[in-house]
Amino acid sequence: MSLRIVIETIPHNAQRYDTVGDWFWDGDTLQIRVSEMSNWKREFLVAYHELFESAWCKAEGVSQKDVDKFDTEYEKNRKDDDESESGDSLKAPYRVGHQIASAIEKLACVELGEDWVFYDEEVANLSHDG
Repeated sequence: MSLRIVIETIPHNAQRYDTVGDWFWDGDTLQIRVSEMSNWKREFLVAYHELFESAWCKAEGVSQKDVDKFDTEYEKNRKDDDESESGDSLKAPYRVGHQIASAIEKLACVELGEDWVFYDEEVANLSHDG
């Protein structure tokens, strides 16, 4: 089996649901979509997170269908003042992969010279303001 990975930045409103980073399989091609952000480093960080999270899910047998179902339900039931990430939920089938991806993302953020607080704020503003 060959593996192809396609990472694209897209307008936030073109995401499949209200998320800054999304991954899905199209045959043997891993598609990663990242919302356009204020700079390439921030877009890279989101993509880096999605890349690891998707690999963890594949390795652990967590299907894209299960992830999509959980994320869609999570967003549908989100209260207006809730700024949490679906992957942080104890019920998320990919929680461990999300936690590891977040740790890697934070380390990469520092190494790329980005300020985590401002980066995280931009992600949150995109995610919850649409």
